[in-house]
Amino acid sequence: MCGRTALSAPPEDLRELFRLDETPSISPRYNIAPTQPIPILRELSGRTGRRIELLRWGLVPAGSIGPTAGAPLINARRESLTSRPPFRDAMRWRRCLVIVDGFFEWRREGKSTNQPYFVRRADKRPFAIAGLWEKWTSRDGEIIESCVVITMPATPPIDQIHDRMPVIVADDDWAAWLDARATEARMLEPILHPAPPRDLVMEAVSTRVNSPANDDIECIAPAKDTSLF
Repeated sequence: MCGRTALSAPPEDLRELFRLDETPSISPRYNIAPTQPIPILRELSGRTGRRIELLRWGLVPAGSIGPTAGAPLINARRESLTSRPPFRDAMRWRRCLVIVDGFFEWRREGKSTNQPYFVRRADKRPFAIAGLWEKWTSRDGEIIESCVVITMPATPPIDQIHDRMPVIVADDDWAAWLDARATEARMLEPILHPAPPRDLVMEAVSTRVNSPANDDIECIAPAKDTSLF
C-alpha cells in the first residue's frame, strides 16, 4: 500500500540527482494525497531530455468513462501488472518514476486509530518509485494524464507495520525502467524485484498527515510516542 507521499527537496537538488534538463518548477509538498498532482519522471516519444512533471495520482484508464468512475486506482500490485486490463498496456508502453523523498504507511492501533509512519532514506535523499501513467481523453477533448504507484510485499522495516510497500527503483535502473524499447515483462522483472533496501528508516509522525487538507512540515514531525522501536 502507498496512500501518501512527500517531496520537499530543493528543485536544484532534483535537477542534479535525476539529471534533468531544466530545474523543475514545483513547491515543497509534505502530504501528497490520491487525486492530487504528484511529481513523475517519464520518457515521451519525440522528446529528448528529462523533466519532472505533475500528473494526477490515480490512474484513469484510457477506455474508462472518466475520473469519477469508481475509486481511484492509486496502487497497482506487482503480481498482476500484466494480467489486469487497466495496467497491462501501460506496463508495456507507459512506465514512469514517481519522485519522492518519503512515503507514509499506517499501523492500526485500535478499532478507529491508525498511527502514521514516514518512510525515507537515512540520508534524506529523494528516490524513485516504479509507476505507470495513462492518458485519458473525454468526448469533449478534455485530457487527463494520470499515474499509479506499483507495490510489492513489504520488506524490513516496513513489514513491521504493513504488508505492502512501493517498489523502489534503484538509481542504476532508472534508465532501464523508462526505456520505451523494453516492452517485454521479462526484461523488467529484475527491476520489479529489487533487493530489500538497506537504507530506509521509518519514524512515527504526527497524525496531522491523516487529513489531506494538511500539507506542511508538521506532517512529518516526529510523534511523541515511538514505542514500536
